[in-house]
Amino acid sequence: MRVTIGQINTTNGEYEGNTASIIRAIEQGKKDRSDLVVLPEVAIQGYTSLDWFLDRDVVARSLEPLEKIIAATAGITAVVGTVRPSNLPTGRKLFNSAAIIRNQQLLGFSDKTLLPEYDVFDDPRYFEPALERHLFNIDDCELGIAVCEDFWNDKTFWRERLYASDPADELINLGAKVLVSINASPFNKAKMGQRCAMVSHRAKLARVPVVFVNLVGGNDGIIFDGASIVADCEGRIIMQAPPFKEFFGTVDLECGVADDHCLPGDDIETVHQALVLGIQDYARKNRFSKALLGLSGGIDSAVVAALACEALGAENILAVMMPSPYSSVSSIEDSLELVRRLGMKVIEHSISAPFEVMINELKLPPPSVESSSTAVENLQSRLRGNILMTISNAESRLLLSTGNKSELALGYCTLYGDTNGGLAVIGDVLKTEVYALARNLNRERAIIPENIIEKRPSAELAPGQFDDQSLPAYDILDPILTMYFEQKATPEEIIAQGSDARLVYDILNRVESPANEFKRRQLPPTLIISRNAIGIGRRRPVTHHYRREPAK
Repeated sequence: MRVTIGQINTTNGEYEGNTASIIRAIEQGKKDRSDLVVLPEVAIQGYTSLDWFLDRDVVARSLEPLEKIIAATAGITAVVGTVRPSNLPTGRKLFNSAAIIRNQQLLGFSDKTLLPEYDVFDDPRYFEPALERHLFNIDDCELGIAVCEDFWNDKTFWRERLYASDPADELINLGAKVLVSINASPFNKAKMGQRCAMVSHRAKLARVPVVFVNLVGGNDGIIFDGASIVADCEGRIIMQAPPFKEFFGTVDLECGVADDHCLPGDDIETVHQALVLGIQDYARKNRFSKALLGLSGGIDSAVVAALACEALGAENILAVMMPSPYSSVSSIEDSLELVRRLGMKVIEHSISAPFEVMINELKLPPPSVESSSTAVENLQSRLRGNILMTISNAESRLLLSTGNKSELALGYCTLYGDTNGGLAVIGDVLKTEVYALARNLNRERAIIPENIIEKRPSAELAPGQFDDQSLPAYDILDPILTMYFEQKATPEEIIAQGSDARLVYDILNRVESPANEFKRRQLPPTLIISRNAIGIGRRRPVTHHYRREPAK
């Protein structure tokens, strides 16, 4: 069997554009004389359409776009991700399905059984699980089709499983000779390599070829990386699609010529590419061609500036310098040097005069080396936030927020100040990862001045202020946050890895404090690169009295 994969970039609710992309993939399959074209999960409507899937008019019209796709399939078979009405008297009103179309005839649907509700997923809110499992005969080949999660529950691969059943294994037991998996699998660090191993393992064990097609593109903060995979019946990878870009590719399932690389997805360059795509698609799909950010002279804003210039073009990025009485000369000089190297536009609006007016008006004491008021420090950040939002409104620029995950986790940020923005670019990037990104960006030429990378981190909101006066050292903090967020580790499990017990409990209680959760609820959409990320991937109450305490 000759198969074309259509790794396409969809937009939620863009039925016409998504359908056009699907038809382009089908036409490529015809050109390549393929037997089968495979598209991703919910390719027609957009997988992250959320509560639109609860609207009665969306449910009633869900299959209308399929008519154009059916008409385009003369002489070829296509597997297309869609939603469809369940037409059941009880339960959810939609199935999450794969439509199987052959030579302008709709053969039927394969519906999703396993409905994830962890991390960013909430399928049971919208979809009814499949009622049955069946195969499709294509040119005397029995085709088994698994929709995303239905492929991800192999008891011989996963140590822990969320579901008792394994729909993909059931398809194999029914006699499937080729297994097709259509996916909307979001990017997480190290996930590409994990997918590759999973697909290879399933194909080798079942001795059937596996065609695993994944969605690509950013929708809000969720980034789909693509990196689709085809394995032959011996588990050899015979096609690996490039990540973070649309791709149409054709392969013979019998060819047995391995593509000897499976993308590991666990290096900082992969994170770099994910963030660039996330910025590009968020701006493009929300009709922004220009962006701006506040440039402080620190590592966070420098990395965001470099990523934004790569994503949207330096000519479309505006850097705004807003020095206060406590901004160092080196920060201003470093900012100007970064601007010169990146080639973006820069303007300066000092906040010294308005800051003096406000502290006099409110009768607040100015910061000193001996003492500093949080309210006075936050006032500076909020003045900057007002300037940035005003420019954003006046010039229709997307404001990029520059706070990192380490600081956001512990509430080391100012609500309505540095948290302002339309997109939090590095809100899921730990501070140590920000430094790794900076060095990665500099691997071929020095984009970010070394002084920015080497300087002691500081918000510069008071004389002699540095981050490590309020936060643990980042190389101690970040491993604790990684275990807590990404692995959902208990305090005892984190302590067992060598962290100080008192510090662990202090950090976790700071993360969970109502005041800090209140701040995080009001963050702009955050580009997600890890599991259980701040935002849609992690849900906590604001109002609570829960504290973690050591066992007595």
